[in-house]
Amino acid sequence: MPSTQRWPEQGWAILQLLLVLSFSQAEELVCRRRGDPESPQLYKDGDIMLGGIFSLHTSWKNRQDTYIQKPLPLQCTSLNFREFQLAQAMLFTIEEINNSTDILPGISLGYKIYDTCGSIARSVRVALALANGNDAASALSEAPCTRLSQVQAIMGESSSSPTMAIATVIGSFRIPMISHFATCACLSDKIKYPSFLRTIPSDYYQSRALAQLVKHFGWTWVGAIRTNDDYGNNGMATFTETAQRLGICLEYSVSFFRTDPPDKTQKMIDTIKTSTSKVIVAFLSHMDMYVILHDFSHHNLTGYQWVGTESWTRDPQTAAMDRHHILDGTIGLSIPKVHVSGVREFMLDVKPLNSSSNEMFTEFWEALFSCKFRQSKSSSGNQRECTGHEDLTGVQNSFTDMSCMPIFNNVYKGVYAMAHTLHNILNCNKTCNNTMQLDPYKILQLVKKIQFKTKEGEDVYFNENGDPAAKYEIINWQPTEKGIVDFVTVGLHDASLPADKQLNLQNKSLIWAQNSQQVPLSVCSEKCPAGTHKVLQKGKPVCCYDCLRCAEGEISNITDSITCVRCYPEFWSNERRDACVKKKAEFLSYEEIMGALLTAASLFGMCITNVVALIFFRYRKTPIVRANNSELSFLLLFSLALCFLCALIFIGRPTDWSCMLRHTAFGITFVLCISCVLGKTIVVLMAFRATLPSSNVMTWFGPAQQRLSVLAFTLIQVIICVLWLTISPPFPFKNFKEFKDKIILECALGSVVGFWAVLGYIGLLALFCFILAFLARKLPDNFNEAKFITFSMLIFCAVWLTFIPAYISSPGKFRVAVEIFAILASSFGLLFCIFIPKCYIILLKPEKNTKKNMMGKGAPK
Repeated sequence: MPSTQRWPEQGWAILQLLLVLSFSQAEELVCRRRGDPESPQLYKDGDIMLGGIFSLHTSWKNRQDTYIQKPLPLQCTSLNFREFQLAQAMLFTIEEINNSTDILPGISLGYKIYDTCGSIARSVRVALALANGNDAASALSEAPCTRLSQVQAIMGESSSSPTMAIATVIGSFRIPMISHFATCACLSDKIKYPSFLRTIPSDYYQSRALAQLVKHFGWTWVGAIRTNDDYGNNGMATFTETAQRLGICLEYSVSFFRTDPPDKTQKMIDTIKTSTSKVIVAFLSHMDMYVILHDFSHHNLTGYQWVGTESWTRDPQTAAMDRHHILDGTIGLSIPKVHVSGVREFMLDVKPLNSSSNEMFTEFWEALFSCKFRQSKSSSGNQRECTGHEDLTGVQNSFTDMSCMPIFNNVYKGVYAMAHTLHNILNCNKTCNNTMQLDPYKILQLVKKIQFKTKEGEDVYFNENGDPAAKYEIINWQPTEKGIVDFVTVGLHDASLPADKQLNLQNKSLIWAQNSQQVPLSVCSEKCPAGTHKVLQKGKPVCCYDCLRCAEGEISNITDSITCVRCYPEFWSNERRDACVKKKAEFLSYEEIMGALLTAASLFGMCITNVVALIFFRYRKTPIVRANNSELSFLLLFSLALCFLCALIFIGRPTDWSCMLRHTAFGITFVLCISCVLGKTIVVLMAFRATLPSSNVMTWFGPAQQRLSVLAFTLIQVIICVLWLTISPPFPFKNFKEFKDKIILECALGSVVGFWAVLGYIGLLALFCFILAFLARKLPDNFNEAKFITFSMLIFCAVWLTFIPAYISSPGKFRVAVEIFAILASSFGLLFCIFIPKCYIILLKPEKNTKKNMMGKGAPK
């Protein structure tokens, strides 16, 4: 039921829809303009029309829209002489082309130039007016609402944000748009802006050039101010990215626009006041720079080094406004200086403007000559009356200043690029085919490929992105004695060259902030000297760091080193930690005191041994020498001499031979020595046993058996040493671990088992000898050599037992000294305990050196 009740309502709705569709089809044949027509501020008719969009005024009067009635048109204020000059440059170029027979002969160019008043919305509006015209309605035709563009190309705008808005709209119609001063890198995007070209380089190159310039002067800690629009934001983004790659840090990056409220401006001022950086990179438009100067002057913010872009660094009005010398010493980029002949004369000839009866004439004339016409709405009694016949002679203002000639040249090149393109399309020779219908798309394709030379000899062409070659002059603001700023060219930057050759500064004296001759210092942290390395401060950018001294064994030989480099094992860092010096090689040498003392002790021991041997040889037939196998005594003295001499092998620089000879010679000679002592001990015991009735012990251990026992005991040690030298012999070794700053030259053991086998065998023989001597200690006094052998073995064992921990714990050359000391101490112990008592009797108590006394048959005590 509910659905059947809705049928009448649905029927009425369908009927209304059909009526709307029918009326829409009836009105489709006529295109009607909505809104008021836009009239150009400067106009001249011609065969081919070119459009121009300039911000002839910088602002407009505020208005309150009620949204009840249609808003009134913008009331523009603040005439901009610089933009007026750019419009004049376009007029001059068109006049020059029209008067030339070499290009577009018989064809006159006309122009429609609109004022945007600095408004993006108005920029789009006048761009559509240039594309569509101002006709109230289009005539009925077979193709409704389709007709050719009113202009073949548009020159302008100066700022990037309005240009982006215009290029977005115009791009759909493929109408070429050539800007003379819109530098935003984003405009190189041919997908978003297919019909946009320019005669000024992209900010992509300018931002990178600024970063290279900042890096060149060593400024790694800078602040940044940018215009809060596409020009400033995109340019600063590229600068920040490049700066980070070059090791430059931004302490702050603030945005600014000339219409910002006072509280936001004050916040920016406070940020700069509290900062520590002394360099400000200003990616600002010249109009924003005017306001910045006023605010900085009010707060007396001086002493900063400014780095600027081409938008304001060569702007005479900016320099004229800087009465507090805030910008003195500014360094920045600028479009290369050029001269376009005839432009100056054309601009300064203002009489044609007077006779043109243009709407802007009154305002321009009053601003130029600082007077008022009687019928002017803004007439004031305080100013003189304009006659219309004033002369520019003696007038000094931004209109008569021609320092913006490079920008005029950009306008000049843009107009000529279109003229050459049209010349080629119309097949011009002596005359042109003026009946040909012009196609905007074809014009766009050809202008992208155009290449020509200006009358000044400059090459003009566009790359695949519609950009020209990127070349900049580096200029320095140098105040003169008259108080006027001189823009001095101090270098060039050519982006077409390799990266290391792009920046070229001339040998000219630069003036810095506050007229200083010294390059300002702007760093978060001072450079780290050689011998230190950077350690980042927590929570701060990479440019803020502490300088820590390199650790021992590490160096840094450059400033601002990120890390310290460890020296090679044979080298060590010097005191300053900036160079590696060769480590001192340390070993026990004869030249040092300890080595000399040990050498002297060794030689002294050998001399004493030789003296004892001579005494024994001199008294070899006496009973005390013959009493205990004189052959073993002489062999023992010989082995002791070798023990004293083998200590010398341990002193000096280790070599392959000395390392192999050290322990093997020591092991064999000591075994020979202990074997002789062991033989003498056994002889004593056997001699005592032989005195017993019916004992034939001596027949079993006679001289032959004694020699064989010494040979057998020694041969076992020789076999151990041969195996050690064959399997893994000792070798020279550089010990880097013992000391950090020294190399210990020592002999590596090779086989540790071999070394301890040699020592163990010596210890085993010494222990066996000690036990036998201890058992023989109670023999009769007159025949008790075993007592002295016991003492010598006790000293020997004590020395070598204390040697083991001392050897292990001693570092470097002291380990060798401990081993030499053990050899000498044990050798002296054997020499003194066994032979000195006999020498005492031989030399001082000869009356006891008798056979009777040796046999214990002397007088009773």
